[in-house]
Amino acid sequence: MGADQTIDWHAAAASALEWWRDAGVDVLVGDDPFDWLAAEGPVAVASPLLAASPPAAPVAPTAAMPAAIADFLAWRIAETAPEAEWRVPIVAASGPADADLMILIDCPERDSADSLLGGAAGRLFDRMLAAIGRSRADVHLASVCAARPTVGRMPRDMEARLGEIARHHASLAAPRRLLVMGDAASRAILLANVIEMRGRLHALNHNGGKTTEVVASFHPRMLLERPALKAEAWRDLQLLMARTKGEEE
Repeated sequence: MGADQTIDWHAAAASALEWWRDAGVDVLVGDDPFDWLAAEGPVAVASPLLAASPPAAPVAPTAAMPAAIADFLAWRIAETAPEAEWRVPIVAASGPADADLMILIDCPERDSADSLLGGAAGRLFDRMLAAIGRSRADVHLASVCAARPTVGRMPRDMEARLGEIARHHASLAAPRRLLVMGDAASRAILLANVIEMRGRLHALNHNGGKTTEVVASFHPRMLLERPALKAEAWRDLQLLMARTKGEEE
């Protein structure tokens, strides 16, 4: 996923260790033995986790929205975007659009007008990514609202339209996994709040037969306000990455 990067691995490792400590991780292995060298078996079409909740309905392309991901990303930050009338900065999605992992949040942070998840919430987010061996460079990060609403939360009168746009975005990107962080993102994709959707994988079906596995978790902003939830968020991240062991691009 592409460009050469210079990464301070010592800082990245220290950040990941700090996140694990805050999440309550105190051992490096589980109680049960696991053969890490064993070949990964085929993924069942109807696994128990996916069957735990009914799959969401297929996402049909909307005539008003571009049907190609590059065109859609340009349209999403153009003057025709629903948020353009707010007259505040519109923030583009970041990271490769073809990444295997997409992350959806509600809107840009108050203290970050040029990128998603800046400030203190962004620093915590970076530590969370490092803890699962990922970085912003290899995930596709997007928001339901491309601009920050004046009141700081999703306008209820636009929720349905922005949810439709978010689902279309996810359908075009068609990642293997999608992490929705916070209630607004969870409602946009799964039509319910995080607390109802946590703890299991959900299936988001796309036209053409592709399926994205969706995990719901807390927004980093919530974790800063309620640090005790970090242990729950760590379980969500483990669920998100559990099916990727042994996978190679």
